[in-house]
Amino acid sequence: MKIVKGKEQEYKDWYEKNDDPYGRACFTYAERWAGMMEEKIEASEEDEMKVIVDNAKQLSYEADKEGITGFMYGAAVSILSQYWEYGECLRKWHNKDYGYDGNGVVNPAVITV
Repeated sequence: MKIVKGKEQEYKDWYEKNDDPYGRACFTYAERWAGMMEEKIEASEEDEMKVIVDNAKQLSYEADKEGITGFMYGAAVSILSQYWEYGECLRKWHNKDYGYDGNGVVNPAVITV
């Protein structure tokens, strides 16, 4: 996973603080998903936003080896949006999927009645 330049130590510190199985699964899932998307981005002549839009959802399922929850998925998007080289593209794609166009990351685990 390509970390945003200058944020490597910050990411490493956050990763190491999440050493319980639940927290660590959020990171390992995020890293696996990002790696799969990076492979698509590098193999494509399209810009990264198009590649993410076209592939992120399917790859999110393929990357899930832990049996993640909706909250874990949202945490992974948050992790990637802050530290992954293509995180802003992913954040915009994710939020748009939930009809939101503002700052931050939509939490898909919140249910509205």
